[in-house]
Amino acid sequence: MTVPCHVGSPGQGRLAAAVVAGESGASRPVPDRARELAGRLSALFEQDVEIVGRLSDAQRCLRGANERLWSGLSPDVFGLVCDDAAPAGESEIAALSAGWPGSRAELLEALQQIYWTIHRASCQCQFACEERRQLAVEVGEVSQQLTEVLCAIGWSAADAQTVDVHELARAGAG
Repeated sequence: MTVPCHVGSPGQGRLAAAVVAGESGASRPVPDRARELAGRLSALFEQDVEIVGRLSDAQRCLRGANERLWSGLSPDVFGLVCDDAAPAGESEIAALSAGWPGSRAELLEALQQIYWTIHRASCQCQFACEERRQLAVEVGEVSQQLTEVLCAIGWSAADAQTVDVHELARAGAG
């Protein structure tokens, strides 16, 4: 069962020579405005892929910094390990703390580097998450506009909402 759409105004834009196959395999006309909106959505989805890549990179950086900080079993590098009450593990910090206090400057430098690595990666994660949030809003708005344009020329809401925007954007562009 298809949900009826609200029909838009007759001035929704001229129909392009482009057509796309519907669910039944029959060709359907595609308005220029729909191709334009589909193109915007396609570009937004590509932008999202790039943001997800940056977010994954930042998360890998955080995990790596965390591993540099501590990969042993002990929860307290400065307390238990320095008192030989627990195993030090195999991290960079554990190796430096084994020589405590003789390598204190090296230990503090390593901690400072790790701190700033974590700080940068956290900022990158926050920035990427905010970009994705803003992108989601834009995708929602453009998706709604595309659905309205397609419903205005007789597409069902279900077909309009599930159309392949990459294919729709390419329709008639040959």
